[in-house]
Amino acid sequence: MDLMSADSAPAAAALAVGDEVELDITNIAHGGVCVARYEGRVVFVADTIPGERVRARIIEAKKKSFARAVTIEVLTASPDRRDHVWPAAALDRAPEDRAGGAEFGHIALERQRLLKAHVLADAMQRFGGIELAAEPEEGEGEDAALEDALADLVEAAPGDEEANGLGYRTRVRLHVDGETGLVGPYAARSRRVIAVDSLPLATDIVNEIAPLQDALPDAANVDVVAPSADDPRTLVTLQGEKKRVGAQDRVQELVEDRGFVVRAGGFWQVHREAPAILFNAVRDAVLDLIEADRFDPSATNLDLYGGVGLLAAAMAEAAGPALRVTTVESDEHATDDASENLSELVGALSVTARVDRHLADLLASPETVRTRVRRATVVLDPPRSGAGGDVIRQLTELAPANIVYVACDPVALARDTGTLRSSGYELTALRAFDIFPHTHHFETIAVFERED
Repeated sequence: MDLMSADSAPAAAALAVGDEVELDITNIAHGGVCVARYEGRVVFVADTIPGERVRARIIEAKKKSFARAVTIEVLTASPDRRDHVWPAAALDRAPEDRAGGAEFGHIALERQRLLKAHVLADAMQRFGGIELAAEPEEGEGEDAALEDALADLVEAAPGDEEANGLGYRTRVRLHVDGETGLVGPYAARSRRVIAVDSLPLATDIVNEIAPLQDALPDAANVDVVAPSADDPRTLVTLQGEKKRVGAQDRVQELVEDRGFVVRAGGFWQVHREAPAILFNAVRDAVLDLIEADRFDPSATNLDLYGGVGLLAAAMAEAAGPALRVTTVESDEHATDDASENLSELVGALSVTARVDRHLADLLASPETVRTRVRRATVVLDPPRSGAGGDVIRQLTELAPANIVYVACDPVALARDTGTLRSSGYELTALRAFDIFPHTHHFETIAVFERED
């Protein structure tokens, strides 16, 4: 097929799957891809960096407004391009054979964090109505002002700079090819299992026990788990089964000097430092609210999507043993573990319920209960899709004094920010943490205060 150029292709040229085009990469988009334009059409391009010129192959062209592509060759490289940290995902592999899960592995760590900051800033501006960049100083351009404002927005996890962002994952899910029994990650943008000989983002222990060279024809997937204070293990889900063998076994995790009981197959942050980072960030947010005389330990404080009680424990470390807090979690096993993890806190209650149903019950409660909720601080750590409009509307109707929102998706956070701001809440603090190096993911903590 003829190579087309964004500068020379005829205006009527249509893009089709398999076309190879030269593109100037102008920006970063949410989801780990970059942005280019071809004859006025947006093209989302994988495996590149803003500022580069690349030869890319079209892999999706069904929409008239945009297409998707993968980088085949870098024609003009960014100074932030590095050899990919995972050879199995590098450009010298055919796009369909590149391992998924390290889509930023070709980018210098500092630039990765800046790109994530741009994604957060863009989402907050478009969906939340929040400008994160200050007005440019005299003689400073808008682009320079934005770079200055975003330079330190996304914080690195301890130890990642020294380790080049490698060896941090304590939990990895691998998949099994149904025909060959091959164990490995999926290829990028597909569900085809790829053979790899290492997992550079994972800890040494995970690499030691991961069955990468084994054939497991009876399995569907394998979770490799290395708790911080317990024995590592593999959890196997057999073909046609939903339950993972050993998933409900209790293991010990250590967050600095505090122990937590967690199910081996339950939710726990994958970065070795992430639980402590989020614990300390929520604790510090509550301490700031206490200093501002905005926190009431005797109110009906809530930890929504509370898991095993990590963030409720952070609230307690800030507020002291008099804290009253209810954790709400739909997974009954996690709720049981939260009860144990918070057993020293007299005012802690762990409830198994869907968050929306628990909030509905509070909305139907007597005015005396509603009054205690209005004095409360609510911590929530929803799934990647965010809390969503219904839950946020319930929260704003309950009108707690403060909301501490822990988010793993910037667009979901930004949408919920827009709803909160339109309902009388002010965003008073925002921090972001790069606890998923070499991927496009990161975590954000936003504090909202009700405007009285």
